Amino acid sequence: MARIKPQALLLQSKRKKGPTRMSITTIIACNLVVILVLFSLFATYKYCYQRTNKQSGATLNAYEDIDAFGNRKKADLPSFAIINTSKGSITVELNKEASPETVDKFLDLCEKGYFKGMLFHRVIKNYVIQVGDQGHGAAEDWTLKGKSQNQLSTSPKHEAFMLGTSKTKRSNDHFELFITTAPIPDLSEKLIVFGRVVKGEDVVQEIEEVDTDEHYRPKSPIGIINVELTHQT
Repeated sequence: MARIKPQALLLQSKRKKGPTRMSITTIIACNLVVILVLFSLFATYKYCYQRTNKQSGATLNAYEDIDAFGNRKKADLPSFAIINTSKGSITVELNKEASPETVDKFLDLCEKGYFKGMLFHRVIKNYVIQVGDQGHGAAEDWTLKGKSQNQLSTSPKHEAFMLGTSKTKRSNDHFELFITTAPIPDLSEKLIVFGRVVKGEDVVQEIEEVDTDEHYRPKSPIGIINVELTHQT
């Protein structure tokens, strides 16, 4: 029987051992690859999750801002308006509780500069001064009826220096502004009172005293320069 050489025995031994085991370096490298893949997947998931939450949060914040603005609008509306005229300034306090819709419309028009440059087109002594629409208005109706101030009983609601607008329905971009210069109870039929003069009564009286024509139009133009809104006088 022939003897097997040592080299042959070594080769046979290696064949019987099966697959070669991976080295520690290879195992570590593989583990690192797996960890990197998992980390990449986690980072992608986290980014998508945060992005979705941010978009949802932005939408929610937008609604919250609207709600907050709505609440602030009710609570923090300017309480006063300073009507700067060519004769001086008239400060009026707005009655937000009694006439919220009218006050909202007035404030909106003021912010848009609606009254800037408007003229007082009707001045009736012991009645009202009027600015705004120049159509056939409440003040003209009172004059045509020929009512005398002496025949009218006083009314706390419609005392002198009250701020109001006509009850006549008009488009959203039109507004009549009246300041009474005497107690006029019959205004309750035509006028929505939404404020009162708290400063500048002398300016109202100065405007009231100007010369007018037969249609109660001032012979010399008197206008509003601008209207400032404020929370306090």
